[in-house]
Amino acid sequence: MKKKLYISYSILALLVLSFAGCDKNYSDPSRATQDNVNTSTKGLTGVAVSLQSRYAAGRGNIYNTITMSGFLANELVLLNQGNTAELQLSLGGASLDGANTVLGNLWSNSNKIIFDANLVITNSEAFPDKSLVSGLVGYATIFKSLALGDMAAFWERVPSGTGENVTFITRSEAYTKIIADIDLALAGITQNPISSAFLGTIPAGIDIPNTLRALKARYALYNGNYALALSTANSVDLTKKAGFLHNATVNQNGIYVAVTGTNNLWQPINNNLGLPTGITPDPADKRLPFYLSENLTIAPRWRMNGFAAALTTEWPIYLPGEMTLIKAEAYARQASPDAGLALIELNKIITKKPAADPYGVGADLLPLLGPLTPAQILTEVYKQRSIEMFLSGQRLEDSRRLGRPQTERKRNFVNYPFRERDQNPNTPADPSF
Repeated sequence: MKKKLYISYSILALLVLSFAGCDKNYSDPSRATQDNVNTSTKGLTGVAVSLQSRYAAGRGNIYNTITMSGFLANELVLLNQGNTAELQLSLGGASLDGANTVLGNLWSNSNKIIFDANLVITNSEAFPDKSLVSGLVGYATIFKSLALGDMAAFWERVPSGTGENVTFITRSEAYTKIIADIDLALAGITQNPISSAFLGTIPAGIDIPNTLRALKARYALYNGNYALALSTANSVDLTKKAGFLHNATVNQNGIYVAVTGTNNLWQPINNNLGLPTGITPDPADKRLPFYLSENLTIAPRWRMNGFAAALTTEWPIYLPGEMTLIKAEAYARQASPDAGLALIELNKIITKKPAADPYGVGADLLPLLGPLTPAQILTEVYKQRSIEMFLSGQRLEDSRRLGRPQTERKRNFVNYPFRERDQNPNTPADPSF
């Protein structure tokens, strides 16, 4: 039954992905059908499951965030200039405007995910089975958090909602909103543990409460709440995976389909992962052969491996190593910085063997010797995040937050899509860079 349900929802998701245009009135013209979806457990579960396909499949948020951050923070090299949107991102600066389809698709897709997640969260509250409700709310909150977090990573201000002529909020307000939503979801799960029946209706691979805590730690860090980031990262079980499982037919690895399998779009920029002199990876770092494959006969030499190695390769929502690096950064940035404790966390990443990581991501190097100043710790945090979390869509945010030179970025933030500006008079001014 689960396989049939999953396939039918995957087909539903493909239909949802065909949604076009920029109108934020997402209501279905077939009102009776929409009302049935909104009020039935089967209908809302179907909407919840479609969130994962919209986020992870094809040219969804995974592709768009990796492509945007990868070009703007120097992780990628363009192979074919006929890909106009990717060409603009590779050039950055004034070459990138609101007509770019990659940033436009991320904007529209994120808004749609948030809209559908809110539909699930709001309408499920009326169901009597609270163990089902906690599952629906927790699962939908994961994708709502990711979508809003993706928008905050690339735009200076983000919509406060999904209606017409919405106002905009700051990135800090967006992160605060994400954390509040996650807290509500976790409280519901604590009061009413998620039923096994609900877990049997969604794709496998995601531990809902653990994933919510990991996302809370991420966005608390990005919001400068270091005490909360530290305590929450400490609550995440680092032995558990949380990722999008793929198969070779309906639910394929989108980055493999678009990039690895074609070799006609983009690839990793080099075996230094685009990092500048002074913080390049140690050649003995075992994360390099994890993330890169090498072709000595046909260009480009360095190609995607790791989480884009095959149609069926799992794509993680977060890596356990991200939580450890959150702790290192939080220790170095807290009111009374503790570089010693930060170095201990850094060395957990630097010395980690691939076999000790649930995904096989491990540097297996000798520990870094101290003492280091908090500033030196933050430089090393940036280096280790850039290697450990290569092409996770996080480097542009890391580069800004950790004070890297602006010359290492092709843009700080991107323009608002013309499709938004043309319809919403509240759209903010575009960034200067």
